[in-house]
Amino acid sequence: MRTIIVGGCIVNEGKTFEATIIVDDDCITDIIEGQHVSRNIGDKVVNAAGCFVLPGIIDEHVHFREPGLTSKADIESESRAAAVGGITSFLDMPNTVPQTTTPEALNDKITMAADRSHVNYGFFFGATKDNTRAFSQLDRTRFPGVKLFMGASTGNMLVDRKETLEKIFKTCADLQLPLMTHCEDTAMITANMAKAKQQYGDDPDIALHSLIRSAQSCYTSTSLAVALARRYGTHLHVAHVSTARELELFGKPTVENELPAITGEAVIAHLWFSERDYKTKGALIKCNPSIKRVEDRAALREALAVGQISAIGTDHAPHALADKQGGCAKAASGMPTIQFSLVTMLTLVDEGVLSLERLVQLMAHNPARLFSINKRGFLRRGYKADITIVKRCDPWTVSTGMIESKCGWSPLLGQTYQWKVVHTFCNGRHIFDDGILDRNYYGEALRFRFNENSKK
Repeated sequence: MRTIIVGGCIVNEGKTFEATIIVDDDCITDIIEGQHVSRNIGDKVVNAAGCFVLPGIIDEHVHFREPGLTSKADIESESRAAAVGGITSFLDMPNTVPQTTTPEALNDKITMAADRSHVNYGFFFGATKDNTRAFSQLDRTRFPGVKLFMGASTGNMLVDRKETLEKIFKTCADLQLPLMTHCEDTAMITANMAKAKQQYGDDPDIALHSLIRSAQSCYTSTSLAVALARRYGTHLHVAHVSTARELELFGKPTVENELPAITGEAVIAHLWFSERDYKTKGALIKCNPSIKRVEDRAALREALAVGQISAIGTDHAPHALADKQGGCAKAASGMPTIQFSLVTMLTLVDEGVLSLERLVQLMAHNPARLFSINKRGFLRRGYKADITIVKRCDPWTVSTGMIESKCGWSPLLGQTYQWKVVHTFCNGRHIFDDGILDRNYYGEALRFRFNENSKK
C-alpha cells in the first residue's frame, strides 16, 4: 500500500515549498510539487494541509539507560517518547551497565533494541583507558562513532591522561571514525567542589553548580580536544557546548551545507534554560556540563544561525525524581527532554532565533551528515520514509499525564507551546497519528556509510 502525503509545506535542504510525498513500502518514491497527483485504489492519503512536513528528526545524543539502569528508563519507554515527539532515529551513549566498550556489548545492544525500540536506533562505542585496539574490530557500518568522556565520568570511561587521549584521537583519525567528546576538566571541577564544600557544607546549593562545573573547566577541556583533533586530523564533534567562549574554537562552514572537520553540538538544556532558572527549577535542571549564564545561552542561540554550532541533540538523560533531590553534590545530573525537544526548538523559530529551514538542517540533515547515516535525514527519492509533520496550534501545556518517559517527569512541565507534532512516520510506517501511537511497530538499526566523506 502506498501512502500519499498531500497538502503540506515541505521543509528540506534549505527550501520550503508545497508538494506531495509518495511513500511505497519503507521508502520515498516521489516528491511532486503541487497537489495534483493520481491516486490508486487502496492508497492511504494523509492530509497535511496547514502543516510543515520535515525529514524525520534525528536525536544524535541520548541516554536511554538500557541495559543495567532500567529503573530510570529503558529503550521501549524512551523511544515511545521520541516517536510522540517527532524523533525517528536516535544515537545512544555507551555509559550503561555493562558499558558499550567491547564489540560484544555493542552487538548485544543492537540486538536488544530490535524488539524494544519504536524508532530507528544506533549506539556509540565507548572509549576507555585501554580499549583502542577494539576500534578496528568493529563493523564500521553498524555504529556512528566513538564517545569519549574527558570529564563527567568515572572508572575506566574517564579518560584524562594526555598520552591516552592522544592514542584515542590518533586511532580514530587512522580509522576515519567520528569522535564525540564530553569536555570538562575533571581536576578543576574536583578542586572547585572541595572549595565549595569547605565553604557551604557537604551539599552546596544547586545555584553554585555552574561555578563548580565552571565555564573555565569546559573551555580548558574543549581547547585540548580541538588541539588534539587538529594535530591528528580527527573528525571531532564536541557534545553539549555550553559556553560562549568555547564557540571561538569552532569555525563556520566556508561553503553552504559543508561541515568543518571539528564541529559542536548544542542541546536543549543549554538553549532553553539559564542559571537564573535554578531559582524555580532547582536540581531538575542540573546537568553536566552545567547550565550557565544568560549571556552563554544567548551566544549559543546566535551560533545556531551563523554556523558555529552544527547540530542539536537533547542529551536526554532520565533519572528517578527522588534522585533529583538535593544540591550540587547529591542530586543526579541529567534530565529527560526528548518528547518536547522539537516543539521547544519550534518555539525558538517563532522567537526569531533561527529559521525553520535551519532547524531542519541542525536536527535532521547535519546529524545524518556528521555520522554518515545511510539514507536518512533528508526527504529524497530512494531514502527511507522517515517523516515528521508539525503544525502551529492552540496553546497547550505540558502535564504529567502526557509524559511518555519512564521517569514520569520533565523540566518542561508547565511549559506552554503553540506547536504540536501531528504525525510521525518511521520507515514508511505511520507510528504516531495525531495523538495515537502504534506500540506494535519497532524501528530499524541504522546503517552508517564507511569510507565516504561525511562532509558531503
